[in-house]
Amino acid sequence: MTEAAANQVLIRSFQDGLWIEEGLSENTQKSYASDLNLFALWLRTERSKALIEVRRDDIEAYLAHRFREQASHRTSARLLSSLRKFYANLVRLEKLDHDPCAGIESPQVGKPLPKTLSESEVEDLLNAPEPSQPLGQRDRTMLEVLYATGLRVTELVSLRLEQINLRQGLVRVTGKGSKTRLTPLGEEAQNWLEIYQHQGRPAILGGRQSDDLFVTERGGAMTRQAFWYLIKRYAIKAGISKPLSPHTLRHAFATHLLNHGADLRVVQLLLGHSDLSSTQIYTHVAQERLKDLHSRCHPRG
Repeated sequence: MTEAAANQVLIRSFQDGLWIEEGLSENTQKSYASDLNLFALWLRTERSKALIEVRRDDIEAYLAHRFREQASHRTSARLLSSLRKFYANLVRLEKLDHDPCAGIESPQVGKPLPKTLSESEVEDLLNAPEPSQPLGQRDRTMLEVLYATGLRVTELVSLRLEQINLRQGLVRVTGKGSKTRLTPLGEEAQNWLEIYQHQGRPAILGGRQSDDLFVTERGGAMTRQAFWYLIKRYAIKAGISKPLSPHTLRHAFATHLLNHGADLRVVQLLLGHSDLSSTQIYTHVAQERLKDLHSRCHPRG
């Protein structure tokens, strides 16, 4: 077997392992594979080595090479993360007796604060759809559910009827890694869901049957792209000029909860984050808001 073919066998096996053990999406698997293929190509060209022969100095030299090519700290950190997972897997499978990534520090990456909306801007956005029309009812309900639950947009558009329990006021969500969580809907979202399910949804379907919660005039489920365009249109109607996407309402959900005293661990569970560090960035958003309020409102701000 050639060196290149041996590398591909290792990478393919690694991808399959990611899917089986961690439930990672196909896009994430492809991202890891892309990083490893680039590294394997550099190894063959510059060092005449296979992936299985790598030592720490090879990885350090590769990261330095990418830095000279002006790769950002964020890209370098992602590359190192891919290599760490790959070589940790080889050590676990006893194909290597050492981890060549051990001791290599990740470049410091400053996380940008997520863009969010004020509570009044969210109110304007929620009021933008026309609820007297079936499609307006659907859109208002989608916005209400998104803001009430902090769902990812894929989780929202993938909702099916059996995932909603209006009596208990809960939605059952299957998120990243096929993990399931129960999220409260809140009174306002519950009310809109009830209206939509009894009025708007049957009118949109026109007698057709569907298990999808949020449907289109064609009878299928709403798509990510279609909802993205909807939210852009309603932002313009609401007079919101800042960049906006469905994820912005997820950020607003988390930030506004923290602003009103919610515990960080609770917000972590509601967002479906596996790691608390992913949630902690929202504390910085809340702190920035407090600083802004202080500077604008305090006489010596």
